[in-house]
Amino acid sequence: MSDQSRLALSELQIDALTELVNIGVSRAAASLRELVNQQVLLSVPRVSLVSRADAIEILGASEDKGLVAVHQIFEGDITGRALLIFPEINSLELVRAVTGGVLPLEDIIELEQEALAETGNIILNGCLATIANMLHRSLKMSLPEILRGQGKDLFNLAPPPEDGDVVLFLYINFAVRERDIRGYIAMLMDMPSLEALQGLLDEFIERTAGGMAPELNAPV
Repeated sequence: MSDQSRLALSELQIDALTELVNIGVSRAAASLRELVNQQVLLSVPRVSLVSRADAIEILGASEDKGLVAVHQIFEGDITGRALLIFPEINSLELVRAVTGGVLPLEDIIELEQEALAETGNIILNGCLATIANMLHRSLKMSLPEILRGQGKDLFNLAPPPEDGDVVLFLYINFAVRERDIRGYIAMLMDMPSLEALQGLLDEFIERTAGGMAPELNAPV
């Protein structure tokens, strides 16, 4: 199989993964709603699979200022790094939203690390754990870590990534307390993990094909 053909998911696989991701972020939004006691809306309008170099280029082209990311390592049948990425200006808006929007700026800055780590942990764990569960697998997640920098900094963490690493890019829209915040969830995987994901998605599609995908329509 060529590198180009391996760096791809079929249309059916993308559709299934998009549905799983949306169920995952919906469940994460429900958990955040309990935390902030306000309506939280999370959606993933687009899922794409790109090379690591292309992911860096995408972030560089669309985000010309600094980025903040919540980073966690996941391990299981699929192993890699998960990043919840926001433009730096949006990260403060997120903290304002999560903390109720009534704190002075100096207090918001002081709470930023803790609030981002907690929010990122809820979103990444909720999303990845739901996907893994619906694929009949489990994942172990590390504690959240806050990173700052540009795309090249976020996708070149030690130990050095493999040349063939790919990035599953999930574009997210986030609304809480009438604030609209955009960001990204990125899953950095090597080729063996991508191939394992393709196989798990095929199994999921086969299981659900005969019953109008009942798992996809599960209540959230």
